[in-house]
Amino acid sequence: MPETEPWEYSLYIPNDPRAVTICRRTLRLILTMHGLIRLVDVAELMATELVSNAVRHTKGPAALRVRWSVNGVLRIGAWDADPSPPEPPRPFTPELEGEDGRGLALVRACADVWGWHPLSRFGNRGKYVWCELGAAG
Repeated sequence: MPETEPWEYSLYIPNDPRAVTICRRTLRLILTMHGLIRLVDVAELMATELVSNAVRHTKGPAALRVRWSVNGVLRIGAWDADPSPPEPPRPFTPELEGEDGRGLALVRACADVWGWHPLSRFGNRGKYVWCELGAAG
């Protein structure tokens, strides 16, 4: 049974492609322990795309943030130190070849809602790209 109390986790990672796998496996464990196993597959895909973008397109550290709200919404987000907006998602079509450029299109297609915003706090800059999945999903 999923939890009714809110919770939030943050995993800070170096700029290292191996961190994407660590984030995905950590997310699977978090959701399983909180009784949200039915969201694992889609949540892993979303987190992989968001964290991959943060690691691939920036030079600094990044973070995976996962939050469960009392209204049954799972928010998955990736922070990175680059305040530049993410590239807009290209239309997702089966004809797209290669692996690059499809991440945010997948997020847009699978998430209930997604977005991003720049951050500036305590002298730190960057952006936060997020998506939400409803528990009914």
